[in-house]
Amino acid sequence: MSDYLVIVESPAKAKTIERYLGKKYKVKASVGHVRDLPRSQMGVDVENNYEPKYITIRGKGPVLQDLKNAAKKAKKVYLAADPDREGEAIAWHLATALKVDIDSDCRVVFNEITKDAILESFKHPRAINMDLVDAQQARRILDRLVGYNISPILWKKVKKGLSAGRVQSVALRLIIDRENEINGFIPEEYWTIEGQFEKSKKAFDAFYFGTDKDKVKLTNEDEVKNVLNGIKGKEFEVTNVVKKERKRNPASSFTTSSLQQEAARKLNFRARKTMMLAQQLYEGIDLGKKEGTVGLITYMRTDSTRISETAKTEAHEYIKNEFGAEYISTKVAEKQSKKSQDAHEAVRPTSLLRTPDELKVILSRDQLRLYKLIWERFVASQMSPATLDTVAVDLKNGIAIFRANGSQVKFPGFMKVYVESSDDQTEDKDKLLPVLEVGDIVDSLLIEPKQHFTQPPPRYSEARLVKTLEEVGIGRPSTYAPTLDTIQKRGYVALETKRFVPTELGTIVHQLVLEFFPQILDVEFTAQMERDLDSIEDGQVEWVKVIDGFYQDFEKRVTYADAEMEKIIIKDEPTGEDCEKCGSPMVYKLGRYGKFMACSNFPDCRNTKAIIKEIGVPCTTCGEGQIVERKSKTKRLFYGCDQYPTCEFVSWDKPINRTCPKCNEMLVEKKLKKGIQIQCVACDYKENPQS
Repeated sequence: MSDYLVIVESPAKAKTIERYLGKKYKVKASVGHVRDLPRSQMGVDVENNYEPKYITIRGKGPVLQDLKNAAKKAKKVYLAADPDREGEAIAWHLATALKVDIDSDCRVVFNEITKDAILESFKHPRAINMDLVDAQQARRILDRLVGYNISPILWKKVKKGLSAGRVQSVALRLIIDRENEINGFIPEEYWTIEGQFEKSKKAFDAFYFGTDKDKVKLTNEDEVKNVLNGIKGKEFEVTNVVKKERKRNPASSFTTSSLQQEAARKLNFRARKTMMLAQQLYEGIDLGKKEGTVGLITYMRTDSTRISETAKTEAHEYIKNEFGAEYISTKVAEKQSKKSQDAHEAVRPTSLLRTPDELKVILSRDQLRLYKLIWERFVASQMSPATLDTVAVDLKNGIAIFRANGSQVKFPGFMKVYVESSDDQTEDKDKLLPVLEVGDIVDSLLIEPKQHFTQPPPRYSEARLVKTLEEVGIGRPSTYAPTLDTIQKRGYVALETKRFVPTELGTIVHQLVLEFFPQILDVEFTAQMERDLDSIEDGQVEWVKVIDGFYQDFEKRVTYADAEMEKIIIKDEPTGEDCEKCGSPMVYKLGRYGKFMACSNFPDCRNTKAIIKEIGVPCTTCGEGQIVERKSKTKRLFYGCDQYPTCEFVSWDKPINRTCPKCNEMLVEKKLKKGIQIQCVACDYKENPQS
């Protein structure tokens, strides 16, 4: 019999922790929550101070019974669920089910699964923090009241299977508001004049700036012609040279949000995939006989950028040995955001000595890529700023001023290891200018005007939406990925070229919720609710008061919506085609993933077809079909022949309506970082990339 029973959430880390603690400890896993609100009913007694009705989760009976049996045999039970609100709630549920005194020193928390961290945490057990439990319980009850009151109305008035959650509704609103901005956007014309100049046989670029009095914005072709007519000859005089030294600071270590954003930009990972891989790295990877299973990163659900002094010391020692003392950061501790709970550290490696190179043969490809990102970001965050020499040069001809900008990395600092986001990587590449002094004469090789039109704001990518939700104070680290998952699973949005587009169904649901439950969609109201939940955690307000303050008005709106919301009938639109199986007319149906074609004779005939979009390009492989857009099982867009399976032509790259001059096969658009390149599908023919 073991003297002590330790209960963690995940089986993956149970064996590791048991090995660290020794023979007197038995470590078992609850496999997440063991109790929750029932799925078949509200489970909240609104007449009795919103008392929740918790039941054992279906399928968890044997797990809970096993834990009860083990608890009876142990001298003491330690509850070691994750170090956040949800983990505290899981510990409380376990304590209640196992009859463990919540005021005893039964709760153990740790930020990383390493031997030193585990042993240290067991030296400082504490009582269960009921403020944390109440904050999580309030969130759960609040979301249940919203979802289980609005969703049945949507089922009755629109269609079955719909839902309207507190955070997901705001996320959907952001996507729809952005789509409305795009649809209502009116492009404005503007022009630039680009010049190529030469000094001492070295060419460099400059752009029209204005006159020596003002910066000038060119809005039409006539204004451009006036500028060009004022330029006489090819000689320009250098009238101003400004040299500056600029420092660039490294980005902080990752929070949950910034990790999801950067993994999306650099690794092309979805938020859900990022969190899945981070969970694996946190819970532990088997490193072989020498170390066994070890957690490689700290806890991945955090909104703090704080770093422990021990980790800083290790980082500074590593940086000194690898790069030199001048590369060590001298900045003081970062000030945390007001929105940050600062419950635990930033996401970082548990040891810098486990370098990505050493783990190549152990980690999977995607695990290694994410670990490398976290490792490099942490190292860079503890390094000195980069120093750049910048120069701005004004070139004058008549009254026209052209400006050339150059920069050169004088001291790389943190940039030797890592630069935040792919967009920023091109910003500080050396762009050298020839040595220029005031009074020098340079020759223009080319003066070229270019017409442009302002572009609408881009649709939200996963990374951008997560960042926006964080900026406006909606949701918490643990909610971002599930929220994005939910709005896609419900069919409210679709991903097109990695950007969120609202579906017809999503727009209908949004309009109904906006009309009858405007508070649910109000960004500031939802952000205030998050702040109220934080106040519960801080012990400043009782959770029942927060729930009651919301529910009193919400209940009236539910009653009004149930009575007044009109039933929406989504009519089937004829396609103009007949079903090839039974001859009945085919109609457009609205499903979870948007519109599709189905037989109007349903349920007698269950024939369905995807809506095929032609792109106006004939198939050169078979000479009979047309190229159409298709989607893979993962919803990735690709192109194929409409004669499939007779013709098996497929391409991830979009075909264009002209053929290769070398072999007469199909040309496609290949997307590169520097632009779009036209290339042949059959031979080595390529055209220069176009921006």
